[in-house]
Amino acid sequence: SREKMCSEEILVCAVHLGENLCLYFAGNWLERDAFCKEKILNGFLRNVKSQLLVVRPDLNVAAFENVTDQEMKSGHGMRFNIHYYKTTTIYAGIPVAFSIRVEDKSYYMCCENECGKLIVRFREGEVPTDIPGKSNVIFFQKPFTSCCTRAFKFEYSLEKGMFLAFEDEGYLRRLILKKLPREDEVDETTKITF
Repeated sequence: SREKMCSEEILVCAVHLGENLCLYFAGNWLERDAFCKEKILNGFLRNVKSQLLVVRPDLNVAAFENVTDQEMKSGHGMRFNIHYYKTTTIYAGIPVAFSIRVEDKSYYMCCENECGKLIVRFREGEVPTDIPGKSNVIFFQKPFTSCCTRAFKFEYSLEKGMFLAFEDEGYLRRLILKKLPREDEVDETTKITF
């Protein structure tokens, strides 16, 4: 069972029966916001217009694009790994991180504050197996709507109400973080299928 104590969650495990048939418990204090990688799924990320998310690290660009079958077969900059994490805290969503391989290098998605604005970036390196605390690589996967089980929205773990989305910028549909005023708001730019 789980009990709240001093505003911290503790996991209580039965250990043994004592001489007087008293049940003894051991409390295991858990790190808050600790994440441990559980599984990895591999595939493409699509927006509501059926465009694929393509990452071009050399240009520092991640955008949803129309992709030909031939380009899709190559998978360059568009075949993602979604890393699913177990966590010590209960969230209204599944903790995930994103990574991708481009020209034999691994990149992970993260969010960085630049001049007071949160920007989605892809940095060279591997997604960590264990994350002991809060992290700018973790997003919470949530159903896009309660009746839509195949589409999701991804909320940035460090900023409630900020979701992965796309924004038209010239000819690009750039990947951004977008603030939704309400959790239940249906905004098609945040709809992502995998």
